[in-house]
Amino acid sequence: MTSTDPLPTVSAPPHPARPIRTFHPRGGRMSDRQTAALTQLWPMYALRVADIDRLDPVDLFGRRAPLVVEIGSGMGDTTAEMAAADPDRDYLAVEVHTPGIANLLDLVHQRGLGNLRIAEGDALDLVRLLPPDSLDAVHVFFPDPWPKSRHHKRRLIQPAHVALLRSRLAPGGTLHCATDWAEYAASMRVTLDADPGLVNLYDGVAPRPAHRPVTRFERRALRVGRPIADLMYRRRLSDV
Repeated sequence: MTSTDPLPTVSAPPHPARPIRTFHPRGGRMSDRQTAALTQLWPMYALRVADIDRLDPVDLFGRRAPLVVEIGSGMGDTTAEMAAADPDRDYLAVEVHTPGIANLLDLVHQRGLGNLRIAEGDALDLVRLLPPDSLDAVHVFFPDPWPKSRHHKRRLIQPAHVALLRSRLAPGGTLHCATDWAEYAASMRVTLDADPGLVNLYDGVAPRPAHRPVTRFERRALRVGRPIADLMYRRRLSDV
């Protein structure tokens, strides 16, 4: 190459595609009680999804029991109540809202809930770490509806995500969704009905299950007249 030759063009390496998140990372103010819970109780009851590369439920809970993953536990009151009423199953709550995680940690400690752990981070990343066929149930209660059309790609209940969740359910395991957003409920039904490995336990929307405590989102929705839709699907005993 001489001094008059043009310099070779070097293409910049392509940027890896950023994952489309189904949630808004959120902080928020915390009470002294919540701050203390986060500091003192995290090592006993919580984990950060980004810090692990595998997840063995037996190692996490110290026993072998049916496992429920709850995606989006909010402030944790409902999750704690369900875990307390269901001691024969283990519950793994996934949340990104720091005050909610802290509040649930405090509830776990105060109520002595040995069958409940909390994971901070992306629920889909956590589900990928779990072995196939390992879950008794997945709960998706009042996920962000992402109401604007341009944001629908961020919705949790869409075909690829449902296929992932179903693959981690044991045959006969349950995927239970609830929403107060009518358009999202209709979209959920279309998506869930289209998955060949799932079957609706009811003819459309399920009657409100007694085992699901009333959430803060639900109370707020009912006050303004938005109906609640529960959708309950079971993984087929043999995939088609």
